[in-house]
Amino acid sequence: MLKDAVDLSTLHRVLVVKLRHLGDVLLTSPVFTVLKNHAPHLEIDALVYRDTEPMLSGHPAIANVSTIDRGWKQEDWTAQMAHEWRLLRSLRARHYDLIVHLTENSRGAVLSLLLKPPYSVARDYPAKRGRLWRNSFTHLYRAPDRRHTVEMHLDALRRIGIQPRPDERRLTLVPGAEAERSVRELLARHGLAPKGFIHLHPTSRWMFKSWTTEKNAALITALQEAGEPVVLTAAPSGPELQYAARITARLKKPVVDLSGKLNLKQLAALTAQARCFVGVDSVPMHIAAAVQTPCVALFGPSNELIWGPWQVRQRVLTLPYSCRPCGQDGCGNGKISECLTSISVDEVLSAINDLIKK
Repeated sequence: MLKDAVDLSTLHRVLVVKLRHLGDVLLTSPVFTVLKNHAPHLEIDALVYRDTEPMLSGHPAIANVSTIDRGWKQEDWTAQMAHEWRLLRSLRARHYDLIVHLTENSRGAVLSLLLKPPYSVARDYPAKRGRLWRNSFTHLYRAPDRRHTVEMHLDALRRIGIQPRPDERRLTLVPGAEAERSVRELLARHGLAPKGFIHLHPTSRWMFKSWTTEKNAALITALQEAGEPVVLTAAPSGPELQYAARITARLKKPVVDLSGKLNLKQLAALTAQARCFVGVDSVPMHIAAAVQTPCVALFGPSNELIWGPWQVRQRVLTLPYSCRPCGQDGCGNGKISECLTSISVDEVLSAINDLIKK
């Protein structure tokens, strides 16, 4: 038995801190579910960057989401300090009994020292953190390198005596009524029925994780010829929109192109209505898993054991290159990952057919 397990019945409020990118934040969602399931009386708050708030807003287990704006760093010193003081004051007013810190960001350690909860837990980083880190938390845990990110997050709860059940580890993402309504109208405008199309999101924030425009275009053409409508999406960033435009320029038959036209909640609502999601290691892939849409994911330099689609019907496509997963930004840092771009169109088509025919 764990000798220093935390008695959840003595806790009232918990703060979960995850200061990373969109996908990282979404992969924390089971932590809130498990905490609420094991201690329904708890008020559970989150602290995230403001741009990642849509990944957790509406989560039924979360009471409040506090945010940090990355833009604070662009303001002068006095404005930054004013923002920080208001945040600290609002967090102090919540009187947290437990902090669950889920990144190596030093802010979590500082907050633990300033807020002084009776309990605090974080991952141990012996190679990166010294005495300050170790003294900031009452509980530290180790995690193996080759472990899915969701399980590494849940290890924080295991360290304080909470054992998650298999049925409570799914991702949770709530699109919301407004996003669902707007997507229904959008689909109707394009003559698409719910569960009547394939959703292709070919881009990633890190473009070296992307397939080729030629193969994406060939995939769309093959799906269209098989009678499968395709909806194309991409994030509203220059590189991703340009990539999507290069795909559509190669098509003989128009595709429903919603690139840059959806916010994150709308993207989730759209994906929830798709027969199948096709993409790469990206936030939309994790969104597809969260809304339980069957997922075909192409992986190259990143590790599918750590970042693969979580607890959803899936086909993960990789090639047996001895060097993968390398984590590099393309072969020789050339921004093109051969282990990914060499995946064939036929392999992707076969994976799609496997999922949509079941």
